[in-house]
Amino acid sequence: MLTQMRVRRAARPLTDQWQRVPVQPRGGTQLGISFRPLQAEALGLEPQPTLRTLLRYPFDVIRIAAYWDRLEPAPGCLETGELDRVLDAAEQAGKQVILGVGAVKNFGYPEFFVPPHHLDRPLPEGTLVTPHRQPRLLRAAEEFLTHVVERYAGRDAIIAWQVEHEAVDPLGMEHSWRLSEAFVRAEATTVRAADPAGRPVMMNGFLPTSTPVALQQRWRTRDQGDSLAVAQRLADIVGIDCYPRHALASAGPLSVYLDGSHTRGRQHQLRLLLDHTATAGCRAIIAEGQAEPWEAVTTPPNPAGLAMYSCRPEDLITTYSRLLRLAGEWRHVLGSYLFWGAEYWLARDRQGDPAYLRAFARVLDESG
Repeated sequence: MLTQMRVRRAARPLTDQWQRVPVQPRGGTQLGISFRPLQAEALGLEPQPTLRTLLRYPFDVIRIAAYWDRLEPAPGCLETGELDRVLDAAEQAGKQVILGVGAVKNFGYPEFFVPPHHLDRPLPEGTLVTPHRQPRLLRAAEEFLTHVVERYAGRDAIIAWQVEHEAVDPLGMEHSWRLSEAFVRAEATTVRAADPAGRPVMMNGFLPTSTPVALQQRWRTRDQGDSLAVAQRLADIVGIDCYPRHALASAGPLSVYLDGSHTRGRQHQLRLLLDHTATAGCRAIIAEGQAEPWEAVTTPPNPAGLAMYSCRPEDLITTYSRLLRLAGEWRHVLGSYLFWGAEYWLARDRQGDPAYLRAFARVLDESG
């Protein structure tokens, strides 16, 4: 366990190593990104120009979120203009779309998007959010899901609906409440009923890449399993969120990291997950492949002329290549690989460091 801990200087000199690390052929795997307008704003970027710039790259799939509180600012008021424009741009660029419909959680910080008018008080910490305990919230969530799916079911670019985000895991370290499997099952049933085309439901979960995180996740979700386990029972597509290296704490220029990128035990866990997913009749994708830093702060640092140790430009490529190589060795084909961090790449580029964007472009160009 201690071998997975690293104490490193967080900000390190940029190198051109990203130009030399090998790129794994993609084979039958489609490549793509997730788009986070809130993260773009946090990084000082305008969301729509950011999206247009990203859509110029020749990737296949983009994951887009329907944030409940942004679409429903007041009771009975559904304002879809912003989401309509995002979907229009993706369609015009010829991209396939995975639409995250929530409802309670969705990808992108703060990951919780319930409009205030649907909650009298915060969800109680340390509890399971069940249909019995939160019937009003479930009814509201089902109504929202029905409206969103029915509105966008006619868009051919949408290839799947994502229900919740890391559905039954605790909401980060800030909260200890969790959605119950029964709550999420009701949401998935609602989404399927609202889509006459019968598109697949995708659910994602965090894959621990270090032993300490794996033990913590197992303990916190011991009653019903984690989101990956529930996804195998409820979803058609299992999305894997993979972050090989992340910071725990920092003091001055130094940070403590957990690094499970080369741990055999974690690789064995991934293989079992892919085997079980195939046995369950599900497809597997990488819903979030780490491609931006995960430091001990919410918004990734952006130091001029330096790269953060948790994810340097070359790590964008090596994480992708490692996961596709392992899947191939185990005779599995990942349906898609979605890089996580595209807004950060543009923020870096605006500051004079195009390395992340060029590393991504190199994968698109050299992976076949």
